[in-house]
Amino acid sequence: MSTTPVKAQRDGQEPILRVKDLKKYFPRKTSGVIRRPDSPVQAVDGVSFELYPGETLGVVGESGCGKSTMGRTVLQLLEPTAGTIEFKGKDVTGAKGRELRRLRTEMQMVFQDPYGSLNPRQTVGSIVGAPFAIQGITPEGGVKKRVQELMERVGLNPEHYNRYPHEFSGGQRQRIGIARAVALQPDIIVCDEPVSALDVSIQAQVVNLLEDIQNEFGITYIFIAHDLSVVRHISDRVAVMYLGKIVELTDRDTLYADPQHPYTQALLSAVPLPDPRKENKRDRILLTGDLPSPINPPSGCVFHTRCPKYRTLTDTEKKRCVEEVPLPRETQAGHSVACHYAESTNLAIV
Repeated sequence: MSTTPVKAQRDGQEPILRVKDLKKYFPRKTSGVIRRPDSPVQAVDGVSFELYPGETLGVVGESGCGKSTMGRTVLQLLEPTAGTIEFKGKDVTGAKGRELRRLRTEMQMVFQDPYGSLNPRQTVGSIVGAPFAIQGITPEGGVKKRVQELMERVGLNPEHYNRYPHEFSGGQRQRIGIARAVALQPDIIVCDEPVSALDVSIQAQVVNLLEDIQNEFGITYIFIAHDLSVVRHISDRVAVMYLGKIVELTDRDTLYADPQHPYTQALLSAVPLPDPRKENKRDRILLTGDLPSPINPPSGCVFHTRCPKYRTLTDTEKKRCVEEVPLPRETQAGHSVACHYAESTNLAIV
C-alpha cells in the first residue's frame, strides 16, 4: 500500500497538492442562451484537502454530489470559480497557456467512459502517443517503441498498435486510457470512476493494474468512485462528499470502522456484509427525501433536510443545524467531520 499521510508527515514530506476552499459554480440558463449569474449551480462549494506523495485519496458520495466536477476542477479542465490549488508548493490556480501545458505533464486524468474518452478515428498508437506529440517529447528509442512498451505494461498486445478503439473490449479501452495517462509519468492522476462502467471481474483487474503502476512510478491518485468496497481496497484516506462539500475525511480504516457523520453512516449501512447473519441483524439507515438542488442548497448544514440525527435533536439544536454551516473539525487526530453533533457509532463495516 502506498505511503499514508501520517507517515508522510512523520517523514517530513510536504503535501504535493493543497486545495483550499475550492468552488466551482456553473451559470444557469433560464431561456435560450441567456444565463443567470445570480443563481448558479453550486457544484463544488468550499472543498479543502491535502494530498501527500504516493498516497491515494478516495472520494465517495451520491451521484450529483460534485465528485467528478471537483476532480476536473483540480486539474483545471474546468476553471475554478474561487479557491486556490497549490501544486508542489506553487499556486497554480488559473494557470494558462504554457504553464498549463507544463502542468499537463505532471497532472493527468483517467476518465469514466473508456470509449467516449478515446477518439474513434485515431489508432491506439496515436492515442497513447498523443502526450509525446503535444509536449514535443521524443522518448528514447522513439515514440512507437515507448507506446508499445506502455501497451504491454497495461496488459495490451503491442502488436495491436494500429487498431482502433472499437476493436477492443471495455476493459481493454480503459487500459488504453490508463496507458495514455501514465505516458509522461505524471505525479498525480485523477481517476474519475475508472471501473464503474466495467464488469465486476474486470474491475478487480483494472484496480490491481492501477495499484501496480502506482507502486512502480510513485504516482499519487485521487480515486473517485461509487463503490465503497473498491474505495476501501485502493485508498489510504477517504473523503465523503455531499452536495458539493466534503463532510468527512479520514484514513480508510477509521472511516469504515468508526463513521461519524450521519451521511457517511447511511452510506456504509447500505454496503452488504459477506456474513448473512451479521447482515440480517444490522439496521439499515434510510435517508428520506431526494438530494436537494445545488442551485438552491439548504441553509446551514446542507444535509439537515435528510439527516436522521436531525430528527432526534432538540429545537435549539435543530435551529443551529438550520442556521449555522458546520465547519470541518477534528474529532480525533486526522479525522475531520463537518457536523455539529458528530459522534461515534457501531456501524463498523467488517
